[in-house]
Amino acid sequence: MATDPSSLRAADHEREQLAQELREHMLAGRLTSTEFEERVERAYKATTRGELEAIKHDLPMAPAVLSAELVRRKSELRRRVLQEASGGITISAVCVAIWLAAGASGGFWPIWVIIATLLPAMRNMFRLLGPAPEMEAVEEKLSAQRTRALARQRRRARRHRRMLP
Repeated sequence: MATDPSSLRAADHEREQLAQELREHMLAGRLTSTEFEERVERAYKATTRGELEAIKHDLPMAPAVLSAELVRRKSELRRRVLQEASGGITISAVCVAIWLAAGASGGFWPIWVIIATLLPAMRNMFRLLGPAPEMEAVEEKLSAQRTRALARQRRRARRHRRMLP
């Protein structure tokens, strides 16, 4: 059962955060001091997140909130990239272990496995953390990978069901 986020009860830190956001809007000239005082009073009386959202519905997102949202989104994408790369990291580590167990003779052949398995993750990390972050491109790429993985799982499950008596 999914709960509507706007009906959840608001915490004190959420009220404080909204009051700070309203201060920034007042300082930017979007609110008069009277409007600011009225809205802050309503914020401290609010009991749900929906009531807090209603207080700022006609205001643009504050720069501090926008910055915090970008940091949160980038952190989430970084976590997803690392999660997607975990299989390649594991395979690469196994290949390095095999190379070491075989006496580490000859060229370092696991580099080809490392490059093949981790290149997509390295590209996504550079896109995410590089000089011009491309969060939408990384998010799109990760979503496409997830869609392909789910489609493969469904195909395998169908084949498995066909094989069962």
